[in-house]
Amino acid sequence: MALDTHFDERDWERIHRDWSAWWEGELDRCLVVIDGLPGPDEAGQMEVGPWEGFSSNFPLEAPLEHVLAFFEPGLRLRRALGDGWPRWWPNFGPGIVAGFLGADMRPELDTVWFSMPDTPPFEQLHPTRDEANPWWARVRDLTRAAVERWGGSLTVGFTDLGGNLDILASLRATQQLLIDLSDSPEEVARLSGEITRLWLGYYDSLHAMIGIGGRGTWPWAPIWSPGRCYMLQSDFSYMISPQMFERFVMPDLQACCEALDHAFYHLDGRGQIPHLDRLLSLKKLNGIQWVPGDGAPPPEKWLPLLRRIRDGGKRCQIYVTPEGARTIVRELGGRGFAFYIAQPLYPDDARRLLAELNAASRDRETFG
Repeated sequence: MALDTHFDERDWERIHRDWSAWWEGELDRCLVVIDGLPGPDEAGQMEVGPWEGFSSNFPLEAPLEHVLAFFEPGLRLRRALGDGWPRWWPNFGPGIVAGFLGADMRPELDTVWFSMPDTPPFEQLHPTRDEANPWWARVRDLTRAAVERWGGSLTVGFTDLGGNLDILASLRATQQLLIDLSDSPEEVARLSGEITRLWLGYYDSLHAMIGIGGRGTWPWAPIWSPGRCYMLQSDFSYMISPQMFERFVMPDLQACCEALDHAFYHLDGRGQIPHLDRLLSLKKLNGIQWVPGDGAPPPEKWLPLLRRIRDGGKRCQIYVTPEGARTIVRELGGRGFAFYIAQPLYPDDARRLLAELNAASRDRETFG
């Protein structure tokens, strides 16, 4: 069914043109994704419900149309401003592939916890795809239903599949996997490879559904692509050495990058910075998302790191305040950056911010 997202074909053509140019390194400004607030005449409708949230909070037996209907009023009110676009994704928590492979799932209001009732010996652990798994069936069916319902009106995103070691940590438990890395590295390498192959299969299945909508793709992070795109990750890597990252994570990233048109990596927290050189060496990795982490200074306080990412030939995506975006563009220019403004703005405020960032970017390109 058609959904009025206040976005017409000219807007979609602009999104395709500018994001495609950004991926090709041909855009001389930053991209700025802004979630807009409705106009004053619609302000009284703001309590109708969210446009995004955890789909895992609904019981598995809840009808698909009821889940989608819950988000629909918020989607109607939302405004995609700047380089943003109408979008929705079935959010089942980070690393849902662990649930697909048999981990117990405990949904909470704003997250999902994964665990195993026991830790089987390695010789019994051979992850396989099960089409009847209730969580895979739910993600698959909800993704398909969303594309059928809204496909031409917005981009349906990929659920957060997770990274190979993150998924394995849910199957083995984090502390046990840290021990496994030293005591049973060959088994960890075997399981990591098996999980990566399964991951790629799940991605292909979801992409086949999402592509029918004809509105490009986006992962759980706010980047748009005309092709096969994903935000890769390995949050577990915060706890391991660069040498272990090289052995157990890099093969996964290499395989995923080869299978994607546009690949990004979620660099989460200062503990992952030691892996940056290896990430920059991946030729088919297009960009890096920097997330400083809870309690850390905001992104604009990490200018040397941002410069290192961009000078390493990668694009950079970050969540910032309007003032944070101004600081980065003033100091580093806008080329290669994609900002997600982490607060909703009214259309007039968004237009002023975009004009400021474009002017600052031009000035720095001219005089810097």
